[in-house]
Amino acid sequence: MLEIEVAFAKPEEQVIVPLQLPEGATVELAIKTSGLLARFPEIDQTDIKAGIFGQVCKLDQVLKQGDRVEIYRALIHDPKEARRQRAAK
Repeated sequence: MLEIEVAFAKPEEQVIVPLQLPEGATVELAIKTSGLLARFPEIDQTDIKAGIFGQVCKLDQVLKQGDRVEIYRALIHDPKEARRQRAAK
Protein backbone atom coordinates (compact mmCIF):
# COMPACT_ATOMS: atom_id res chain seq x y z
CA MET A 1 0.00 0.00 0.00
CA LEU A 2 1.10 3.55 -0.81
CA GLU A 3 0.73 6.29 1.76
CA ILE A 4 0.00 9.56 -0.05
CA GLU A 5 -1.76 12.87 0.56
CA VAL A 6 -4.24 14.84 -1.53
CA ALA A 7 -4.29 18.61 -0.97
CA PHE A 8 -6.63 21.40 -1.99
CA ALA A 9 -6.39 25.01 -0.87
CA LYS A 10 -8.63 28.03 -1.04
CA PRO A 11 -7.58 31.46 0.25
CA GLU A 12 -9.35 30.84 3.55
CA GLU A 13 -8.90 27.08 3.92
CA GLN A 14 -6.38 24.33 3.21
CA VAL A 15 -7.27 20.64 3.38
CA ILE A 16 -4.84 17.72 3.24
CA VAL A 17 -6.31 14.22 3.16
CA PRO A 18 -3.98 11.30 3.94
CA LEU A 19 -4.78 8.11 2.01
CA GLN A 20 -3.58 4.56 1.61
CA LEU A 21 -3.92 3.31 -1.95
CA PRO A 22 -2.76 0.14 -3.72
CA GLU A 23 0.43 0.07 -5.79
CA GLY A 24 -0.26 1.36 -9.30
CA ALA A 25 -2.83 3.92 -8.12
CA THR A 26 -3.13 7.06 -10.23
CA VAL A 27 -3.59 10.74 -9.48
CA GLU A 28 -7.20 10.48 -10.65
CA LEU A 29 -7.95 7.60 -8.27
CA ALA A 30 -6.39 9.51 -5.36
CA ILE A 31 -8.50 12.60 -6.08
CA LYS A 32 -11.72 10.59 -6.34
CA THR A 33 -10.94 8.58 -3.20
CA SER A 34 -10.07 11.69 -1.17
CA GLY A 35 -13.67 12.95 -1.06
CA LEU A 36 -12.52 16.48 -1.95
CA LEU A 37 -14.68 16.59 -5.08
CA ALA A 38 -17.80 16.20 -2.94
CA ARG A 39 -16.54 18.56 -0.24
CA PHE A 40 -15.63 21.33 -2.70
CA PRO A 41 -18.21 21.50 -5.52
CA GLU A 42 -16.30 24.40 -7.09
CA ILE A 43 -13.68 21.93 -8.36
CA ASP A 44 -14.45 21.41 -12.05
CA GLN A 45 -14.60 17.63 -12.33
CA THR A 46 -14.47 17.76 -16.12
CA ASP A 47 -11.19 19.71 -16.20
CA ILE A 48 -9.18 18.95 -13.06
CA LYS A 49 -5.70 20.44 -12.96
CA ALA A 50 -3.41 18.56 -10.63
CA GLY A 51 0.22 18.09 -9.76
CA ILE A 52 2.58 16.23 -7.49
CA PHE A 53 4.68 18.44 -5.21
CA GLY A 54 4.12 21.49 -7.42
CA GLN A 55 4.85 19.78 -10.74
CA VAL A 56 1.80 19.66 -13.04
CA CYS A 57 0.99 16.12 -14.14
CA LYS A 58 -1.67 14.16 -15.97
CA LEU A 59 -4.44 12.36 -14.13
CA ASP A 60 -3.13 8.97 -15.28
CA GLN A 61 0.26 9.57 -13.58
CA VAL A 62 1.11 6.59 -11.35
CA LEU A 63 1.79 7.54 -7.74
CA LYS A 64 4.83 6.69 -5.62
CA GLN A 65 5.15 6.28 -1.86
CA GLY A 66 4.88 9.63 -0.06
CA ASP A 67 3.55 11.67 -3.02
CA ARG A 68 1.37 14.70 -2.32
CA VAL A 69 -1.26 15.22 -5.01
CA GLU A 70 -2.32 18.86 -5.31
CA ILE A 71 -5.58 19.95 -6.91
CA TYR A 72 -5.16 23.38 -8.48
CA ARG A 73 -7.82 26.08 -8.65
CA ALA A 74 -8.42 28.03 -11.85
CA LEU A 75 -6.64 31.37 -12.01
CA ILE A 76 -8.87 34.36 -11.47
CA HIS A 77 -6.49 36.70 -13.29
CA ASP A 78 -3.86 35.87 -15.87
CA PRO A 79 -0.55 36.81 -14.16
CA LYS A 80 0.98 38.07 -17.42
CA GLU A 81 -2.00 40.31 -18.14
CA ALA A 82 -1.99 41.65 -14.57
CA ARG A 83 1.70 42.51 -14.95
CA ARG A 84 1.02 44.32 -18.25
CA GLN A 85 -1.75 46.36 -16.64
CA ARG A 86 0.49 47.34 -13.71
CA ALA A 87 3.27 48.32 -16.12
CA ALA A 88 0.85 50.41 -18.20
CA LYS A 89 -0.01 52.50 -15.13
